[in-house]
Amino acid sequence: MGDQAISRYAKWGDTATNMLKILLLCDTFNSFTQRVFCHLQDLGHDVSVEYAVSDEVMREGVQLFAPDLIVAPYLTKKIPSDIYEKTPTFIIHPGPFGDRGAYALDNAILFGYDKWGVSIIEASEDFDGGNIWAHGTFSMPNSSKGHIYRTKVSDLAIRLVEELLDKWQSGFAPEANPLLPQHPRITQQKRHIDWERDTTEQILRKINASDNYPGVRDNFLGVDLYLFGAVEECDGLEESTVAPKEIIAKRDGAVLVKTIDGAVWIRQMTEIREGVRQIKLPATYVLKDRLKGIKERRIPLYVEPDRATFKEITFWRKGRVGYLAFDFYNGAMSSEQCIRLKYAIETLREEVDILVLLGGEQFFSNGIHLCILEESKKPGEDGWSNINAMNNLVKTILFSDDILTITVFRANAGAGGVFLGLAADFALARKGVVLNPHYKTLGLSGSELHSYTLPLRVGEKMAAKLLDDALPISAKKAEQLGVVDQVYEDFTQVERFVEALVEDEERYYELLDSKRDRLERDEERIEESLERELEKMYPQFWDPKSSFHTLRHDFVYKVCPIATPLRLAKHRREDA
Repeated sequence: MGDQAISRYAKWGDTATNMLKILLLCDTFNSFTQRVFCHLQDLGHDVSVEYAVSDEVMREGVQLFAPDLIVAPYLTKKIPSDIYEKTPTFIIHPGPFGDRGAYALDNAILFGYDKWGVSIIEASEDFDGGNIWAHGTFSMPNSSKGHIYRTKVSDLAIRLVEELLDKWQSGFAPEANPLLPQHPRITQQKRHIDWERDTTEQILRKINASDNYPGVRDNFLGVDLYLFGAVEECDGLEESTVAPKEIIAKRDGAVLVKTIDGAVWIRQMTEIREGVRQIKLPATYVLKDRLKGIKERRIPLYVEPDRATFKEITFWRKGRVGYLAFDFYNGAMSSEQCIRLKYAIETLREEVDILVLLGGEQFFSNGIHLCILEESKKPGEDGWSNINAMNNLVKTILFSDDILTITVFRANAGAGGVFLGLAADFALARKGVVLNPHYKTLGLSGSELHSYTLPLRVGEKMAAKLLDDALPISAKKAEQLGVVDQVYEDFTQVERFVEALVEDEERYYELLDSKRDRLERDEERIEESLERELEKMYPQFWDPKSSFHTLRHDFVYKVCPIATPLRLAKHRREDA
């Protein structure tokens, strides 16, 4: 640990106030930045956002908002010295005390560290070299970089942000940065997989360290590409004589690749065409007809979670209660995935009295599959198919009048994924989860029966506001508004909630009768809501000049924004 340091910000320590003006400087409004944004608002602070488009834009944002302090949750650019010399500015770094430089999590995963951490550092001339105001560690799970970032890093960082604010307002002296050497840059040479020598464990570690970006560069069947989303196969390998790197099976968009001591599923690939990186897609979409002759390694529609293979839909039961998880990569749901999940729910309705919808561990759902639509030669037709498949899934949940359904938002959800969850009878959300109950940022009016289910929970006026504001809300805020029924911290609270419904037979059947009465009463209203939604969406999909096509392209290709949206940069709005 470093010695106590004298901070340039010490003079602000005796100006404690309950409400602060806090500016978030960031590259983009990613899931972590959204969580910091929501959490600070929940604490009662006045928060605005500025994209670090340029030094001048950053300076202008600070001048317009005049913040008490600046927090940079996700920023790869250097902040001009005249900003942090005048305004307290803090960097959230995904590394433990003294760690410096980019590729922090990549290093931790690639080199197999047991523990890692997060630090909050004063902005300074030295990259990640300022005084350290808060820091902590966590045990490293055996998971991908994206998953660790969204869970372990995010959870710890939020606690440290609260610690920072407490210390800053109480005159705390930060710890001096030990100025350790910056860890090495992780190049593609270091990520490279040697299929003739690397074990399955080493391959998983390299791909996990590169997921969600930049991926591991490779070549399969003559296609230059990047690899993402690796899952070990432990479910029997009769093709043991197959050479390493040979593709031996496919399933639900993924391909199974032989290793020297087993096999791994590769879920996603990004093709490189003429030296240009394309969008991330299911592996079978990238390799296409090159996979002729590769057999489908089938599994049941849903399997138990402890079955060690690649599966998208898992199910387990506890007495009269069924738990259904669906892990679709990045929460995107294609037409085919919607159809499979719909069939699973229809089947399980006959086996349980309560069905709990869990989504995935990284995302609950983010609605229709934008990357597949972007790659499609018929985006209108395929988009229309996707939204109708999603709507049919939502209707299956909504009209499950012989059972009670409970959505558990274990992870973030956006757009149609939120309203998929709200079709259930009850909705619970894990503390720290962020919901984006809107479509506006993609140029869509939206469907998934949101015009029925959202007003049912929050009223017409608040429903319209949530859709129009197009801002993320925390699980806490969602509970306050009535979007969800309860926030939980530990999954045992979910189980207790479910058990209470199971054990109280009288209440269970009262709820079921009430549900049937409401559905019968509202049947015409529901159909009219769906018709109006689709009528609005039809030109958004089919008109080639629709803003949806432009906004979708910019989203999936991660086009750098040229300005901060006014919905986030409140200091730039005329009504500020």
